[in-house]
Amino acid sequence: HSNVQGDRTMGIWEKMPDTFLDALKKEFDFEPPREHGFDTVNSIKAMHDGTVKVFFGLGGNFLSATPDTEYTAQAMRRCRLTAHVSTKLNRSHLVTGTQALILPCLGRTEKDIRTGQEQFITIEDTMMVVNPSKGVLSPGSPYLLSEPAIIAGLARATLGERSKIQWEALSNNYDLIREHISHVVPGIENFNVRIQKDIFYLPNPIRSRVFTTNTGQANFYVHPLPEHVLQPGQLMLMTIRSHDQFNTTIYGLDDRYRGVYGGRRVIFLNRADMAELEILPHTQVDITSHFEGEQRTAKAFQVVPYDIPRRCAAAYFPETNVLVAIGSRADKSNSPASKSIVISLNKSTELTDSTQ
Repeated sequence: HSNVQGDRTMGIWEKMPDTFLDALKKEFDFEPPREHGFDTVNSIKAMHDGTVKVFFGLGGNFLSATPDTEYTAQAMRRCRLTAHVSTKLNRSHLVTGTQALILPCLGRTEKDIRTGQEQFITIEDTMMVVNPSKGVLSPGSPYLLSEPAIIAGLARATLGERSKIQWEALSNNYDLIREHISHVVPGIENFNVRIQKDIFYLPNPIRSRVFTTNTGQANFYVHPLPEHVLQPGQLMLMTIRSHDQFNTTIYGLDDRYRGVYGGRRVIFLNRADMAELEILPHTQVDITSHFEGEQRTAKAFQVVPYDIPRRCAAAYFPETNVLVAIGSRADKSNSPASKSIVISLNKSTELTDSTQ
């Protein structure tokens, strides 16, 4: 998703602290699970080894967004059920478990009318500003449901009388959802009143100059630069997005920022590296990644000269996510190491549409 209310305001984290879970317990009178869940990488591994048997995705394009595409595809195929709540078809829908569902839902651009009343949701941008978001287009079908309505319907069908929560009321009036949020999440009190008046900022230590550290001040740390040892002929690849790319679901074929038009299977190289590797502009190459003795290959990319540091390369995702090994990840965040992929290049024998 893009700009949905995030970790702080929805609890979207696999390791939510007990303070948050305690607030949920108090608000909804139930005992939340205390066991930590899986992040993206560990979710893929859990599907792959059979620990997780159901994949349920709200939006997005999971297969293309994640690392190690072949491994991830194997993981999803080992599920008993894969279900996608989606606004648009994407590649993830083509790789399924034993059973598969595609559940179309309302998009943010469509009017969301429940029991005769038009609803709105809120979004949160990178500046921590909360904005209302309301669709203006007629829904593509009268049968489309919103994501809150789908979640509430699943909860009602699954939990039945075991749940005291009024799921039907919540799915018909999003003000009620925001009221609950304001009781649970610090810093977003009086949610409905504030968002009805205007946009507002979430608490930000840097803006308020209030830091919950031992010193009461902002603490800065200096880390040594990592040392990457590349073998002769190897480069360090980072994946990037084009200027018109909307995450991993919607993107065009032109990148006016970098002068690329009509295609996305390109790799940007320093001209000196091209000369050393004896590669001419627009040569078509296969990219092979190297990680702990493993190799992965993405075929048929055109070389584009670019002002990029020596021994470095760049290419778009999701086209090059296949090169990111599932085991190559950051030490603390466990995020895929998509900015430091050791690669080598070979001239390709496959033909693709030309990229100007």
